[in-house]
Amino acid sequence: MSFIGTARGTAIAVAAAATGGLLAAAIGTTTATAASTNLALNRPVTVSSTESSSYGGAKAVDGSGTTRWASTEGVDNQWIRIDLGTATGVNRVVLKWEAAYAKAYRIELSDDGSTWRQIYSTGTGDGGTDDLAVSGTGRYLRVYGTQRGTAYGYSLWEVEAYGSGTATPSPSPTPTSSASPSPSPSPTSSPSTGVNLDDPAKKEIAMKLVSSAENSSLDWRAQFSYIEDINDGRGYTAGIIGFCSGTGDMLDLVEAYTAKKPGNVLAPYLPALRSVNGTSSHQGLDPGFPAAWRQAATDPVFTQTQESERDRVYFNPAVAQAKSDGLRALGQFAYYDAAVMHGPDGLAAIRKAALAKAKPPAQGGNETTYLNAFLDARETEMRKEEAHSDTTRVSTEQRKFLNEGNFDLTPPLSWSVYGEPYTLNS
Repeated sequence: MSFIGTARGTAIAVAAAATGGLLAAAIGTTTATAASTNLALNRPVTVSSTESSSYGGAKAVDGSGTTRWASTEGVDNQWIRIDLGTATGVNRVVLKWEAAYAKAYRIELSDDGSTWRQIYSTGTGDGGTDDLAVSGTGRYLRVYGTQRGTAYGYSLWEVEAYGSGTATPSPSPTPTSSASPSPSPSPTSSPSTGVNLDDPAKKEIAMKLVSSAENSSLDWRAQFSYIEDINDGRGYTAGIIGFCSGTGDMLDLVEAYTAKKPGNVLAPYLPALRSVNGTSSHQGLDPGFPAAWRQAATDPVFTQTQESERDRVYFNPAVAQAKSDGLRALGQFAYYDAAVMHGPDGLAAIRKAALAKAKPPAQGGNETTYLNAFLDARETEMRKEEAHSDTTRVSTEQRKFLNEGNFDLTPPLSWSVYGEPYTLNS
């Protein structure tokens, strides 16, 4: 989105003049910054939201003064989280704000990405460049905005971190032979990162993997507004996880959204959604429901509800079950992806079929053997439905990672779905 010639473009110019060029300084690199190693440079990033795909979180750590992360406009409590790779001592953080700055924010460190320690906070931020002396140790660094300084969102040209740690290079892919397939590795054939799929950075990978199969795109956040009937007998399929009008999860979603925001554009369709539940019918939904869905997708409350329902119904239960079976991130993803397509009951049936063939690690079994049995059962289930009979999301995605021994879903990852190739480097 370009703001040149708009009110916001004027605001940027005024802000630069009023701060004596601070905004320009924010886009440059200071001598002090250049004199030491930026521990955040090109590290994996997770964010609470993005204004659009043009302003992804990775652009706040790419070392460029012309690219930036921007959160959803008009919504407070937004954050950007950087994985420093290992426990790292941090004594200085530099934030280079775009015109959409934070008036109130805090900086936090964490060892595991869930329990946070505050190392700085302010309620009087004024934008420009914040060069902050801090003290703490952690693997994850988070900038958490709680009050916007403008009517827009939060936007950072760069987040830099300095201290006693050293930058950790991205892992290299495991070499594989192109001459002949190697035997499946044992569960202990390579070191484990021990990072589960509910780690925010790992979860981001999972969302992209699912989106490559569901939407032929890695940009899963662009799918909040998606809606169509794919003729699989489930009515309308929509949103980031394929909520369906015929399977109950779309009804649950719209009910949850309406509980948070009564009178929303989808609320009038609740009687029709209840009526068509369990069928492929559109009765009472056409012709206006698809347009109403796309309009609702511009509301942050609706997009946040999509994410929370995805986690409540599919992600959290699937990952919890996989953990209890002793599976690492790849196995956790295999359970989650099965739940997405076949529902929680379908996942349970596939798991039951796999357990009849092999034991999971929690029962003393071999992880490779069990996951092969699970993926075999998954493919068998997929072939029962014509609309889902293409099994490449298993055979050339999950099975490929398994054959490579990548139980932790460690990037770089390369795979294909429906013949389309994809790559994730971080």
